[in-house]
Amino acid sequence: MTPRLILASKSPARTRLLTDAGIRHGVLVSDVDEGAVAASYGEIDAHDTALLLARAKAEAVAALEDADDSLVIGCDSVFEFDGEAYGKPYRPEIAVERIARMQGRSGVLHTGHWLVDTRGAGSGGTVGAVASATVSFGRMTADEINAYVASGEPLQCAGSFTIDGLGGAFIDEVRGDPHAVIGLSISTLRTLLRSLGVPITALWGTGISL
Repeated sequence: MTPRLILASKSPARTRLLTDAGIRHGVLVSDVDEGAVAASYGEIDAHDTALLLARAKAEAVAALEDADDSLVIGCDSVFEFDGEAYGKPYRPEIAVERIARMQGRSGVLHTGHWLVDTRGAGSGGTVGAVASATVSFGRMTADEINAYVASGEPLQCAGSFTIDGLGGAFIDEVRGDPHAVIGLSISTLRTLLRSLGVPITALWGTGISL
């Protein structure tokens, strides 16, 4: 029987990555309060925060009846800059301030991945990993920063930027897995699946299927 993969995320970028990689999957969205989960663990770094939140999302969806007999992958991204963890800015003034600091400099985007196996008797395997990449930003004028923030794109993105949208024009270099910067490392997913005895080729198909 072909394994069923569920993405525990509403991110269009993550589901597009899976689709473009030929990986059949369904989508179920968790109701995890990211801020509350992170706060409950106190002071932890960006790397560990990304993995913690990915695990919380995957486990929340894996507990749903609709996720029975499936593999559930949760992901979360956190940008590390000057020793600070940047999640989603949500507010334009925060995005403007962050981007003004980041332009012309580099930071590290950490994407946590957590995979939960809910398939049949004896299931329950769970594994996780973080894929990180260094992102270098070009110099930006104040008008470019304001126009980018006004587009609304960076408000819902970790670190206040994307590389697969308007923000890609302002990124000079990515050192590491570019898929991790978008939000889901396909190679990391392959490693996690293999550790649970599932070859990624078993998930190859077309389209999205629940």
